[in-house]
Amino acid sequence: MKDVLPKDWPHWKKIYHTAEGIAEAYGFGYLETPVLEEASLFIRSIGRGTDIIDKEMYVFEDRDGTRVGMRPEFTAGAVRAYISHGMHTLPQPVKLWSFGQLFRHDRPQAGRYRQLHQFNCESFGAHDPAVDAELIVVAYNFLRDLGIETTVQMNSIGTPEDRQNYLVELTGYLRIKRSYLCEDCKKRITRNPLRALDCKNESCRPTLEEAPQIVDWLSEASKNYFMKVLEFLDELEAPYTLKPTLVRGLDYYTETVFEIYEDSVVEGQQSALCGGGRYDLLVGELGGPPTPACGFALGVERVMTILRRKAEENKDKVEKPVGGVFFAHLGEQARRRTLKMIEDLRRDGVVLHHSLGKTALKAQLELADKFGVAYTLILGQKEVQDGTIIIRDMESGIQEIVDQKKLKSELEKKTRV
Repeated sequence: MKDVLPKDWPHWKKIYHTAEGIAEAYGFGYLETPVLEEASLFIRSIGRGTDIIDKEMYVFEDRDGTRVGMRPEFTAGAVRAYISHGMHTLPQPVKLWSFGQLFRHDRPQAGRYRQLHQFNCESFGAHDPAVDAELIVVAYNFLRDLGIETTVQMNSIGTPEDRQNYLVELTGYLRIKRSYLCEDCKKRITRNPLRALDCKNESCRPTLEEAPQIVDWLSEASKNYFMKVLEFLDELEAPYTLKPTLVRGLDYYTETVFEIYEDSVVEGQQSALCGGGRYDLLVGELGGPPTPACGFALGVERVMTILRRKAEENKDKVEKPVGGVFFAHLGEQARRRTLKMIEDLRRDGVVLHHSLGKTALKAQLELADKFGVAYTLILGQKEVQDGTIIIRDMESGIQEIVDQKKLKSELEKKTRV
C-alpha cells in the first residue's frame, strides 16, 4: 500500500486528465464498476492457475456467507456490466474506459503495490484488426502524450482450437525440461501449461525462450488476422516488435496479445507499463450473447515512477475538442487512409466516432445518426486519390467536398469553436 503525498498530486492529476482526454477523444465512455464483486466472477474470467487467482486476489466471506473478491483487474467487471445493462443492444462497438483502484496481494517490489491504480480501455462488439490496432495506439499515444517513448511487443495466441495441438507439444517440452523450471512452473505443467510462458522467474527464462512457439500452430485465419493488425500498426507508425513467448497472465485472451515497454529502460523498471489483447469468448462464458471484445490495462504507479525520474515535465497536450463528428469510409484503401486521418484529427482535438468494421455507407450513416453527430466525414476511393473528403450535414443531408488539408479549419467553422 502507498500514500499519495501532496508533492505527487500534480503527477496524478496529469495522468488522470491525459487518460480522460485521450479516452474521450477516441470515443470511449467512462465506466465505474464496484471494488467488491462476487469472487466467482474473477475466478471464472481470469482462470484458475493464474498468479492473480492463486496468489494475489483478496477474498473473504461477507456476513451472508458470500465469497467476495476485491477487484484485481477491470475487465471482468466491465464484461459483467456490459451483460447486466444490456449494452449489446447499443450501437456497436461499445467503447468503455475506467480509472481506479485495484487490489492484489503481490510481493512488494519496485513498481508493484498491493493497492494499485490502472487506466483501462475495453471495446465490445467488433472482431476487426482495426479495433485491436486502435486500442494499442490509444495506449501508445497516452504514454507518448506524457513524454514516455515506448515500444509495443506483439504476439498472437490464436483460438482455443489453434492451441489444442500446441499445448500437447508445449506440455511435452516442459516435462522434458522440468528440472530447469521453478516450483510454480512445475505445477503449471499439468494445471495450465500456457501460464508457464508468463513466468517472471529469471531462472526459467532461458528454458522458456527455447520452448515451441505458438505461431507455428496458428490457423491460416488467425495468421491473417494477426498480419492485418500489424499492417494497421505500420500504417499508424506505432513501433512494435514480435515476441513469440508473450501470452499474458490471464486465461481469457484469444488471438492478439500485446505489452508496452519504455524504450529507455533502467534497472528495476523491466515490468510492462501496459498489457492487453483480444478476448472474444469471455462475454459468452459469463452468460452474455457471443460478443467479440478487446482491451488493455495500464499501470499508473509505473507511469508515476517514470514521471518522477524525468528531469523535465512535458506540458499537458490534451486540448479542448472541436466537436464530435462521425468518420465513414468506402473501400479498403479508404479504410486504411481513414485510420491515419482519424489519428491526425484526434491530435488536433477533434472528437471522432467511427465503425471501421462496417463497410456499407448506409449502415455507417445510420450509426452516425444514432450517435447524434451533426456532421459525418465520408472518404471513398475517389477522395483518397483526389486528396479530398466529403462533409455531410446530418440534419439537411447537404454534402460538400473539401480539401483534406483544410478539413480541420472547415470543422472549426462549422462547430463554431
